[in-house]
Amino acid sequence: MPEITLEQAVKGPSERAAGQPYDYLIVGAGFAGSVLAERLAAGLNKRVLVIDRREHIGGNAYDHLDAAGVLVHRYGPHIFHTNAQRIVDYLSRFTEWRPYEHRVLAQVDGHQVPIPINLTTLNILYNQSMDEAQAQAFLEQRAEPVASIRTSEDVVVNQIGRELYEKFFRGYTRKQWGLDPSELDKSVTSRVPTRTTTDDRYFTDTFQMMPLEGYTRLFERMLDHPNIDVLLGTDFKQVRERVPHRELVYCGPIDEYFDHCYGKLPYRSLRFQHETLEQPQFQPVAVVNYPHPDVPYTRITEYKHLTGQVHDSTSISYEFPCAEGDPYYPVPRLENAELYKRYKALADQTPDVTFLGRLGTYKYYNMDQVVGQALALYQRIAEPAGVELESDAAASG
Repeated sequence: MPEITLEQAVKGPSERAAGQPYDYLIVGAGFAGSVLAERLAAGLNKRVLVIDRREHIGGNAYDHLDAAGVLVHRYGPHIFHTNAQRIVDYLSRFTEWRPYEHRVLAQVDGHQVPIPINLTTLNILYNQSMDEAQAQAFLEQRAEPVASIRTSEDVVVNQIGRELYEKFFRGYTRKQWGLDPSELDKSVTSRVPTRTTTDDRYFTDTFQMMPLEGYTRLFERMLDHPNIDVLLGTDFKQVRERVPHRELVYCGPIDEYFDHCYGKLPYRSLRFQHETLEQPQFQPVAVVNYPHPDVPYTRITEYKHLTGQVHDSTSISYEFPCAEGDPYYPVPRLENAELYKRYKALADQTPDVTFLGRLGTYKYYNMDQVVGQALALYQRIAEPAGVELESDAAASG
């Protein structure tokens, strides 16, 4: 991967184009920035500089070997899943895959039960032996119809009633977001279905797998192109006026780009407590959720379940949501959406700058959606240039 120094970046693209500006400066080396950089470099022969304030590529999907030699995800579990063949085809240029279907348990009432709630969950918690039809009737009896569903609390109470809402959702959501579900947009809990079958998979997408050698290796291959330079450990403010470039793609927080002129957009951050244990396995699945409000963390992740690595030791992380730190999740509330609209209006009036990704567009995206968004932007750039797009690269997200 062609990593360079700030001094080299200031001089412009590498030796063959000395003194010339970069065609694109891309801020952020996660999925959004890296996918777009690869497409611009390989598909349009553009000279691209990718910068990131962190000391590594891959954004929040970055993984690495810890001190014990266990492959871990530094910023919490990242599980790839999608229904889009074109996204799989594109990423398969840079990685092989291992099949993986994600399963999550929740620690509730002294039991570890499947989440999303399913038939097994209900039978264990209520000491029953219901079938699918009986479970459906059981939930319908407990559901409390809500005339106008606006909040995350409304979604759950309307579907399964207040008792299960309190057991599984309220405490977890309050820890995760620092807000009660009644204060959050309905989209938060709408992401988690309730099932009356024994299907215990967290996702039901057609494609569910993990990069065989990890995410970082995928990014290394993606950025390994002679038209791409990579500058790490560097804040955008350090290069904003110093590095010559024609176009800017900004994958950082949109409010930060505009110096928070309308105030800060709220984000939730995460703090991780990583531990290595001298035992081959710690828990039965990769992730166990702890929705009870008295437990300070939201979940424990054991990474060997995700990676398939065989090792005498195992590594886990406790996840503590917090208000301060690196921005992870845009907070889905109406007033935040209105504030973003003001920044979006500013962005639309800013020439030669495009905002991309979860932070640039203040929206929670899964990894495949970010890849699709980046490929769609590439398509919009390439079409006016008359470039014939490869079908598997021309994803619309």
